[in-house]
Amino acid sequence: MEQLYLSGRFTNAVNYARHLHIEQRKGTHIPYMAHLLGVAALVMGETGHVNFAVTEDMIIAALLHDAVEDHGGKTRLQDIEHNFGADVARMVEGLSDTLAADASHKEPWEERKKKYLERLRKEPADVQLISAADKLYNARSILDDYREIKEEVWKRFKRGRDQQLGYFDALLEIFKTSGTNRIVEELERVVAELKQISAHEKR
Repeated sequence: MEQLYLSGRFTNAVNYARHLHIEQRKGTHIPYMAHLLGVAALVMGETGHVNFAVTEDMIIAALLHDAVEDHGGKTRLQDIEHNFGADVARMVEGLSDTLAADASHKEPWEERKKKYLERLRKEPADVQLISAADKLYNARSILDDYREIKEEVWKRFKRGRDQQLGYFDALLEIFKTSGTNRIVEELERVVAELKQISAHEKR
């Protein structure tokens, strides 16, 4: 299998994301870059473990996967294409649940997630792998924080426990239908543990 090399384009993408994402993760003091670098690392770590090439474009798309939906919509997507090429832009668009220019005027949560799931079913393996890595990072973060602050963690999100876990279940169904991998398997384990540890909320 072809070896993955990272060029100056990767460095440029880190700087692009660093200047764009100066915010912190919801309800925490953690820089948003931790999430972006974490997702990129998960994707990079699947080199040689999936039956397709993990490319530098995929790593760059992982770094920029939230840029469009959080920082500029279609105009941002055009800028990403100009700076990093059509393939990166294709993946970033596939990973975005909205193209709204103003992040404070996104479509309702349910509408965005429903459309994302519908599109994800048809997305190629590269987009699905990055998406799974994104969701795994998120699920791990929720599980870690749940151990610390219990059900308070759900207050960080637009919807509560049941809808968040239902969304993870819907994502897993799509990922597993397309063909599982180590990231999807780990996501399934983390979601199962999150359900178990928070099950008392149902009583």
